[in-house]
Amino acid sequence: LEPEYPDTNPDLIRSAFKTLLQRKMYTKAKTTNTRVDGRKLDVVRPITIEPSLLPSVHGSSLFTRGETQAIATATLGDAGMRQKIDKIDGLFQKRFYLQYTFPPSCVGETGRVGAPGRREVGHGNLAERALIPAIPSEEEFPYTIRVESLITESHGSSSMASVCGGTLALMDAGVPIKRPVAGIAMGMLLDVDESDNQDDEPVILSDILGTEDALGMMDFKVAGDREGITTFQLDIKCEGLTLNTMAKALEQARLGRLHILDKMAEVLPEPQSELPPTVPRLKSFSIDENSIGKVIGPGGKQIRAIIEDFGLTNMDVGEDGTIQISSMNTTVLDEAIAFVQNLVTASPRRGGPGGGGGGGSGGGGTPLTTPFPSPAATAPPPPPLLTYEESSSSRDEAMGKTSTSP
Repeated sequence: LEPEYPDTNPDLIRSAFKTLLQRKMYTKAKTTNTRVDGRKLDVVRPITIEPSLLPSVHGSSLFTRGETQAIATATLGDAGMRQKIDKIDGLFQKRFYLQYTFPPSCVGETGRVGAPGRREVGHGNLAERALIPAIPSEEEFPYTIRVESLITESHGSSSMASVCGGTLALMDAGVPIKRPVAGIAMGMLLDVDESDNQDDEPVILSDILGTEDALGMMDFKVAGDREGITTFQLDIKCEGLTLNTMAKALEQARLGRLHILDKMAEVLPEPQSELPPTVPRLKSFSIDENSIGKVIGPGGKQIRAIIEDFGLTNMDVGEDGTIQISSMNTTVLDEAIAFVQNLVTASPRRGGPGGGGGGGSGGGGTPLTTPFPSPAATAPPPPPLLTYEESSSSRDEAMGKTSTSP
């Protein structure tokens, strides 16, 4: 149409076309109680779950909801595996963290894959905050926990799929979470001609599609368990929401969340009773802060020797004297603990033949009756000094020449 209407702004045509689609979508939902994909307003798309998808990782799950799919994995480690973040007030370490990956291929596109972008950081943070209330305390479960969500297909809320998949991966890894967590994305349709009118009746949608997110007036992500909400995020394109609209959206989200939790419970009702054999076993104990140097040694020599001699996976020494060791063999852990405790409690050797006193006092040892000879006493005597004439004669003789006086 551009050759026929050269003076028309293309942006105005696109805006008018979008408005037409919004009006058609709202009218269909209002009059037939169905959506663009034929679902009822409060129906969640079909859900399929496959736990233990990857046999070598500690925990994994494939979570599919409609055309949105996520592969979630859970990895367990010791205290040295915590995520370290430099903040203004110093170094901050996270015992639990979730990393979210959204490659271009999940939406049928090609593009550069590199460092996480703003969208990935935000979605990963939302899913992480949803799962934090379910993570057991360090006293109950001393492991560092890392969850990764790889989005393989997206046509809806992938962050809420990450919450569901992350929960299943944690349970598959044997993490004793307090309770399962699920998430759902809610939407809202309004008559675009009356979108600023608070009196018109909005249409609330459960488990929205990407199309309903783009043409709708709300993207309301709600995550939680059977007892309540752990996190939520709200984006709106209208002037505001009434209390009645929020109450309706929250109740519809609760019912949808319970439906998803029921589907998850059918496949994995509770966490695995034992940790996978690929997870290192951990033990922790404490020593006096003044003895930390004995365990670490000069330049880390002692701690490296302990790790190598006992075949430990890792050994982490905290500033407060807390030591956490990990190994695939629990017997080795007990032996290493006994060695370290003996190392820090053994009193230093004082005196002895030729030895000095202990600590910083210096000296105090019993002297030998026959002292060690000094290097100067045992070294051979230096050669005699030669004059210039003697040096020249010696050099000529060595070269087979006869010196002749001028």
